[in-house]
Amino acid sequence: MGTKIDAVNGIKPQDPKAKTASKTTDTVFNTSNFSLKTIKLKTKQQELLIRVAILCLVYVLAFITRLFSVLRYESMIHEFDPYFNYRTTLFLTEKGFYEFWNWFDSESWYPLGRIIGGTLFPGLMVTAALLYWGLRFFRFFVHIREVCVLTAPFFASNTTIVAYFFGKEIWDTGAGLVAAALIAICPGYISRSVAGSYDNEGVAIFALLLTFYLFVKAVNTGSLAWALASAFGYFYMVSAWGGYVFIINLIPLYVLVLLITGRYSMRLYVAYNCMYVLGMLLAMQIRFVGFQHVQSGEHMAAMGVFFLIQVFYFLNWVKYLLSDAKLFESFLGITVTGAISLGAIALGVGSATGFISPWTGRFYSLLDPTYAKDHIPIIASVSEHQPTAWSSFMFDFHILLFLFPAGLYFCFKRLSDATIFLVMYGLTSMYFAGVMVRLILVATPAVCLISAVAVSATLKNLTSLVKYKNKAIHSGSIKGSASSKASSKASLDLSLPFQKNAAIALLVGAFYLLSRYVTHCTWVTSEAYSSPSIVLAARGAYGNRVIFDDYREAYFWLRQNTPTDAKVMSWWDYGYQITAMGNRTVIVDNNTWNNTHIATVGRAMSSYEDEAYEIMRSLDVDYVLVVFGGVTGYSSDDINKFLWMVRIGGGVFPVIKEPDYLVNGEYRVDKGAAPKMLNCLMYKLCYYRFGELRTEYGKPPGYDRARGVEIGNKDVRLEYLEEAFTTSNWIVRIYKVKPPNNRR
Repeated sequence: MGTKIDAVNGIKPQDPKAKTASKTTDTVFNTSNFSLKTIKLKTKQQELLIRVAILCLVYVLAFITRLFSVLRYESMIHEFDPYFNYRTTLFLTEKGFYEFWNWFDSESWYPLGRIIGGTLFPGLMVTAALLYWGLRFFRFFVHIREVCVLTAPFFASNTTIVAYFFGKEIWDTGAGLVAAALIAICPGYISRSVAGSYDNEGVAIFALLLTFYLFVKAVNTGSLAWALASAFGYFYMVSAWGGYVFIINLIPLYVLVLLITGRYSMRLYVAYNCMYVLGMLLAMQIRFVGFQHVQSGEHMAAMGVFFLIQVFYFLNWVKYLLSDAKLFESFLGITVTGAISLGAIALGVGSATGFISPWTGRFYSLLDPTYAKDHIPIIASVSEHQPTAWSSFMFDFHILLFLFPAGLYFCFKRLSDATIFLVMYGLTSMYFAGVMVRLILVATPAVCLISAVAVSATLKNLTSLVKYKNKAIHSGSIKGSASSKASSKASLDLSLPFQKNAAIALLVGAFYLLSRYVTHCTWVTSEAYSSPSIVLAARGAYGNRVIFDDYREAYFWLRQNTPTDAKVMSWWDYGYQITAMGNRTVIVDNNTWNNTHIATVGRAMSSYEDEAYEIMRSLDVDYVLVVFGGVTGYSSDDINKFLWMVRIGGGVFPVIKEPDYLVNGEYRVDKGAAPKMLNCLMYKLCYYRFGELRTEYGKPPGYDRARGVEIGNKDVRLEYLEEAFTTSNWIVRIYKVKPPNNRR
């Protein structure tokens, strides 16, 4: 009992176990201190560590930036097309790939139906299904909807990694890091890759950039392995999105430019031949593509360049064998003339016999922006297919719009096979982005890469000026004839402080602009691109947030209160959502593959009620759904889309004439509207009972808030249809088609 206890540590000093523990603890601390002190990373290792850390941060940033919609609303699918993708993915995970590939969908395009496996790009669905099965294999049991919601953000993060390697391959490591950071938060890409945007572009941009990177890598190295990888990247792109046509035309154009500018090499020969042949064979395995690579006019450029590069190889071989230059020149002229003539004859015969199909309407509309409006109104009716305004460029690119020309300057200053490709990618994609709003998405990777070149090169030059040390010149060393050189050197040294200060100022300005870019991207992402179209949000009179959930309310009503075999007629915009969420058969949907069927629905909406009734009876229509924004001020409703119904319907049925719905060329819904407009089916279905409703204080009953006018026909009466359901905010209205008199 004579032992003493340490009041501080509570340990008996005389205890041998305590001594042993103390020694062990000291040894551990000493070992850790020793290891921390002795570990010294080399410069390259430090750079690698910093680079990996930055890439990891950018990877996470790209993912979490796209989660605003999930945090503000809930985990849901956005827009219209993604609901078809979700429905087919759900079918794939439940039934398996074989059933999915041979699925005949009788719930769409009634009474025609749709063969799913032969009319879609399966890459997105298969990717999501593989992710789902992979998560379940590792015992992460999540619903397939959550996988679909987060697929686009996940692939956006992967795109940043590809952008880094692409920028590194084209310019340097700094450009790669900047490119990854820029594309991670660029609104032009985020618009199609937020959580819930389960569309083909969500994985297609990753596949597009990956294919380009692998092909450029193959051209730079001449490696067969990289060329094979680019072919598989192209196959993934073909399976995911119809935008693969851009790849199969840009790469041949790039090869042609290299051939013309005298940059032909075996590296180019190996890369293009392998990519084209294997890529074409793999692409043919997609049923929706089939033999288009050898039969479609959109793919003939790639085939022509393929044969042309064989001619180049043959000429190089002959040039190696022939020692006489004049003889080779004669042979060259005969060979080139013969090859061009043979190619022209083959193209002419193929086009004349119909073996080579002409360009599609969408392809024509890219070359001529007015083509769709004049010839294919269904393409022109889509807002994404409209020409791009300057404000959209500024909205989606911000300072990248000004860095883009600077990056082009640096690329031209250091021309190589890789920078030539980047320049061609940037210029062609920017042209197409100007023709069609949707294609800003394709231009975004090129803009980010070229802007990254500008940022990297500029910062490198400025930091080199800041780091430059001013060397003092001793006056005693200036002698004789060297006095003039020394004086000029002294004047240069005197200017260095000014250059250093200017460089520091420019660096501060550059970082300020980049910080503003980050602020802009964050605001655009949170406010503009993270609001699902199926759930609408607005600000109340007191600044409070108001949610309009009318779409899901209407689809739930359809699902619960209509027969399972009911057929619903609506404009094609809502077909996918009605089938996926309402679980009911639709007449037309967003696939738009049958213009005549859509025109029939447009004709019904544009006709008088008795005429429309006969059309609806011929299609076995049970319910009609319309979207109306007159109460809430929702502008994307069917009244604002009505003229496109008239144009599309009139393109097939001449009885529908657009001037009948206009007054002096003006589209109106008030008292001055055309009589045909005031009495057509669409007008009646939207404004039924609306004349009794007061929508705004100080305005008369029947005041349309979306168009800012009082409607012209307040006493709307229905004879052949009856109101079945109207949502709480009047955004979606559903009408039941009455049976014939002898069946009532």
